[in-house]
Amino acid sequence: MRASVLLKSSLLTSLFVISSCATTKYTDDTAKNNYSNLEAGRMYTVMMKDGSKNQKILFRNVDGNNLIGTAGKKDSTEVVIPKSNVAAVRDIRKARTAAGAVVIGAAGVAALVISASRADN
Repeated sequence: MRASVLLKSSLLTSLFVISSCATTKYTDDTAKNNYSNLEAGRMYTVMMKDGSKNQKILFRNVDGNNLIGTAGKKDSTEVVIPKSNVAAVRDIRKARTAAGAVVIGAAGVAALVISASRADN
């Protein structure tokens, strides 16, 4: 009985983790990348191909071969990121929602495991 509950709970947890992916990947060929799904006025984390530090930007627009935004909602420093250096863009709000879903799912799985272990005794 205990093994089946653990199997079910691990399956449920892995479904939460897989379904909570909030990253948009971009290919090396920048001509194929579609940045139209980025919304102006939203905060994004931009992961770089060259391994440099990820940048959080308040996205404004796409201008030619660059993503343009500001360093934050209160910081108006302009940030210009070349499209050729972008590996992935993550919406910060979706990432927070996904993290919350994983925490809630893990709590539910823990409750199932605890109740199953008490039922066996």
